[in-house]
Amino acid sequence: MVLGLFSSLLNRAGIIIILAFLLSRSSLYKKLVLKRETTLLEKILMSIVFGVFGIIGTYSGIPVNGAIANSRVIGVFVGGWLGGPLVGLLSGIIAGGHRWAIDIGGFTAAACAVSTVVEGMIGGFGSKLVKDIKISWLGALVTGAVSEIVQMIIILGLAQPFQAALGLVRIIWFPMVFVNSIGIAIFVALTQSIFIEQERIGAAQAQLALNIANKTLPYLRTGFNAESVEKTAKIIYEMSNLAAVAITDNEKILAHVGEGIDHHFPGKGLMTSLTREVVQTGEYRIAHTSEEIGCHHRNCNLKSAVIVPLLEGKKVVGTLKLYKSDKMGITSMDIQLALGLVQLFSTQIELSKLEYQQKLLANAELKALQAQINPHFLFNALNTIVSFIRTKPENARELIIHLADYFRKNLQYNSEDVDLMDEIKNIESYLAIELARFGDKLQIQYDIPQNINCVMPSLILQPIVENAVKHGIFNKEEGGTVKISAKEMDHWIELAVEDDGVGIDPIKLCNLLNEDDKHDHIGLVNVDKRLKVKYGLDYGLNIESILGKGTTVRARVPKKEKDREELPCVVSL
Repeated sequence: MVLGLFSSLLNRAGIIIILAFLLSRSSLYKKLVLKRETTLLEKILMSIVFGVFGIIGTYSGIPVNGAIANSRVIGVFVGGWLGGPLVGLLSGIIAGGHRWAIDIGGFTAAACAVSTVVEGMIGGFGSKLVKDIKISWLGALVTGAVSEIVQMIIILGLAQPFQAALGLVRIIWFPMVFVNSIGIAIFVALTQSIFIEQERIGAAQAQLALNIANKTLPYLRTGFNAESVEKTAKIIYEMSNLAAVAITDNEKILAHVGEGIDHHFPGKGLMTSLTREVVQTGEYRIAHTSEEIGCHHRNCNLKSAVIVPLLEGKKVVGTLKLYKSDKMGITSMDIQLALGLVQLFSTQIELSKLEYQQKLLANAELKALQAQINPHFLFNALNTIVSFIRTKPENARELIIHLADYFRKNLQYNSEDVDLMDEIKNIESYLAIELARFGDKLQIQYDIPQNINCVMPSLILQPIVENAVKHGIFNKEEGGTVKISAKEMDHWIELAVEDDGVGIDPIKLCNLLNEDDKHDHIGLVNVDKRLKVKYGLDYGLNIESILGKGTTVRARVPKKEKDREELPCVVSL
């Protein structure tokens, strides 16, 4: 009898799984489960949906000894798992109340009603224990099995007569625990696929956005003007399947490529009400029809669009507009692309304000210093920021500030001496981005006396730290630590950057500061030369390294009395 019940219950659970699959394809359902925060009305809607699944489970049940072996728990438990304790409670009340009210399976009606509510709550609280969405189905499987065992205990405790309840549980406990927990896991896995699909879309669009940013960077770095944005719009259009791409400032069209160029031409004032709304509110808008776009030209073939504000800091300086030629044509991928692009473009617009590049190019020594600003670092930093935009927007905003500060300091080179702590702040901006990229693989330590009085040429320590991170730590599989220290001696301040990375080959170490030797340590050569030119041959870099154990780079700066306020020297990242 148990095996027959097992087979029948498996067939009935299959009906619910099919319905769950169809539900997972629904755009409304996707929107509900993907939302980070749901309103009370949305929670009630989810409760009704999963409560109905519970009712279906009841009606598809199998009569057994005056009761019903069923899959009611699948819908109720999943409701709690996905929507939280409140949804689990409400969907349990809906399905459990229905079970109690209908006149089937008489002697366990009250016990089943109570257990349904309890199982919904178990699902709601149980999901909080599983942090990783990729193993959510496994957590649901185990927790679902536990909740079904709890149901059996409730039946034994509440259903009368006890002997009848005991006989029933002996028959139904294994089929219901096994089949329903499997059904729960499949239902959750189907829903989980929505998150995975969303992540895939986001990753694909982030990669496309980064590729576009890579190509547009040389243009936008020259400034936000008609010439740079026209080339940018052409690149976006050529690399995507859009009907048209437009970029505006707050008053007029700066560039338009693709459909509608005959009336959406550059230099013309903002034509659509939706664009003006985005400029005013600073929030992106989606238009699904030509009427929503608001273009009044009779033959305009642009039927849908996403319009996103371009920001300079918190100020709206224009918009990016991606068009499609069919109604409802804007997809979630288009939205992700637009949002990713404006984040990158806004950063590039910020960087374009750094107007000291021409001064740096005028001096051969400063050219070498500027050459150490590695474009790969910029692209990696932007990639890191893109990955944080959806999941950790506050962190992404902070990294953009750090990136802008880093480039501002590197490009606005000042030949005058700076305070040690100003140099440390620049190092902090650089390391904040590297820490975001590599996390626990990189550890930073500071050992700087609180009352130290040290002034030095700008951009002395930062290239040394970057070299330690890039060539010392990140070539070491398990990562390592970079220590930045300052020590006051009799006649000078000794600055040191130590790492426990891969070290340097002895032969290479001998030629490391040789200007005639071609290698990728130009930053160290530059620092060594500047120190010697400013202070004398005794003040160049001293580099010690043991292959496989690490490297220490020391620099000396003559003591110089300087009236200044006491600055805190305990720095943390």
